Amino acid sequence: MPRVYEHMIREPVGNCDPRPAICVHPDTQVADAIALMKQHSCGCVLVQAGDRLLGIFTERDVLLRVAGAGLDTRRTVVSSVMTPDPETLTMRDELAWVLNLMAVGGFRHVPIVDDAGKPIAIVSMQHIVERLVECFPKAVLTLPPRPGADIAHTREGA
Repeated sequence: MPRVYEHMIREPVGNCDPRPAICVHPDTQVADAIALMKQHSCGCVLVQAGDRLLGIFTERDVLLRVAGAGLDTRRTVVSSVMTPDPETLTMRDELAWVLNLMAVGGFRHVPIVDDAGKPIAIVSMQHIVERLVECFPKAVLTLPPRPGADIAHTREGA
């Protein structure tokens, strides 16, 4: 592996400026959690009681556990449809660990916690891709257009 790639994946997650965690109480209605995700343009919220991380509620949970099950978003609380006890990392952990968790676990979001386990940030697959583009702008941003490709420049589902 060339040194520049190795250097990039060995940098701490904290150097990548992960987004602050958006947290909700376990009794939050799914409709309110979805509204927060939309308001903050993020794909998940963390479910927290006190300073303890209980779970993560993602777009995938909305699709598979809420809409797919025909649940009423006003009568369903996030704790009943969240993914409990998610894998976490700290700001000191290397980016390689984020990539490993995402690849092996099939995750698109990884919560970042402090030393006491309190959620403080979230790193997403989108964040990782943006970081790669920052590190290799010439290799990514100067590619010629693909003939016949209509690339949508809006967010998925927007």
